[in-house]
Amino acid sequence: MRNMEDKIALFQGRAIRKTFHQEEWWFSIHDVVGVLTDSKNSREYFDKVLQRDEILKSTYGQFVRRLPLLAEDRKIRNQICANTEGIFRIIQSIHSPKAEPFKLWLAKVGYERIKEIEDPELATKRTRELYKAKGYSDAWIEKRMRGITIRDELTDEWQKRGVKEAREYAILTA
Repeated sequence: MRNMEDKIALFQGRAIRKTFHQEEWWFSIHDVVGVLTDSKNSREYFDKVLQRDEILKSTYGQFVRRLPLLAEDRKIRNQICANTEGIFRIIQSIHSPKAEPFKLWLAKVGYERIKEIEDPELATKRTRELYKAKGYSDAWIEKRMRGITIRDELTDEWQKRGVKEAREYAILTA
């Protein structure tokens, strides 16, 4: 079980409840909508977003789940949550000045990833810069990058030789 600190994310100084479910983070939709709109009733606002955006409404079930989160009355209740991809999609449909910086950031990140697809060396450079920003030494970064390359080559070879299931990969990497 994770600590309570892991259950709350802060965005612009406001709490966004989150939970870890099926190997990924899920966030309270109403908390995110509330932070980005300053709406008094985030549920009502989100219902209007769904009414305006037919595509979001039709794909809504693919990234939304009811998951247990701590409610205002300090009891655990099922809340409407979305995974990271779903939250990003919802934010794209929010018409609010507070959502604009986030939309610009999403566009920038999307553009950078497309450039990395065109030139994979950019992804390697970005990874090195992230490790450097986290304070890792050049020697550690070099060792880590070599390890990633070797692991990729090894798993590619296993795949060529018929290893297919995650369990088989886990056994071989152990």
